[in-house]
Amino acid sequence: MNTLTSLLLAGALAASLGGPAHAQRSDPENPDANATWQQLRTTMFQARTIDTAADTIISLEAPERAQDAAIVPISIRTHVEQRPERFIERVYLMIDNNPSPVGAIFHFTPASGRADIETRVRVDAYTHVRAIAEMNTGELYMTTRFVKASGGCSAPPGKDMTAAMASLGKMRFRVEGEVEPGKPALAQLMISHPNNSGLVMDQLTRMYTPAHFVRRIQVSYAGQPVLSADVDFSISENPNFRFYFVPTGEGELKAEVIDTNALRFETAVEVDAGS
Repeated sequence: MNTLTSLLLAGALAASLGGPAHAQRSDPENPDANATWQQLRTTMFQARTIDTAADTIISLEAPERAQDAAIVPISIRTHVEQRPERFIERVYLMIDNNPSPVGAIFHFTPASGRADIETRVRVDAYTHVRAIAEMNTGELYMTTRFVKASGGCSAPPGKDMTAAMASLGKMRFRVEGEVEPGKPALAQLMISHPNNSGLVMDQLTRMYTPAHFVRRIQVSYAGQPVLSADVDFSISENPNFRFYFVPTGEGELKAEVIDTNALRFETAVEVDAGS
């Protein structure tokens, strides 16, 4: 059983213990009071200390009230230089009151330059959103934001399924701004995929659209891993990620995407850090 599968099972167990009634009673002023989070914390991190006064390590930007619960922008910023001797190895993105609370686990390396990530998520009920940084040396740091939104996981897709499937797996991959050798460069990966949660009812057939979503993302530069991510349907339709890598010269920035139907999609862009 891989890491994500184990954590998703933990999330499902936590959600079942918390229950939908509890999910509606999250206290904005008390992030520790949520039963789902407490179960997840115990299952995933056991008795390990999690530093919640972590502004010097990690910060989270999210709207207090989302305009669209199916497309909630999330920005995770980190404040640690990725050095081989000490770097952020993982960032966990958790949404307490979602049907699957473990939204994503991002894996970073020193070649990431910065362990920052921007994406868009679905939010199913008023909830705390958490970003937890895990150092390669084992320390855990958490930041939390309360987001007011509901219904995001069961919201209908933005376009009809025929059109969505026609563009399935098409990707746009780009490097933004000036590229300098040895300095973190910003990249953006956009994936055309309906990311069906399995919770959306077809109003004509009264049947639920089967779950079908991006599960795994792997990014490398010049053959070396930069970023990988285990993700779930909490990530919005047409997943979009912004992240960093450190160019060192000419090389290929490559992305591989795998979904829950075992479909694989690849894209790449040539990078010349000397230009």
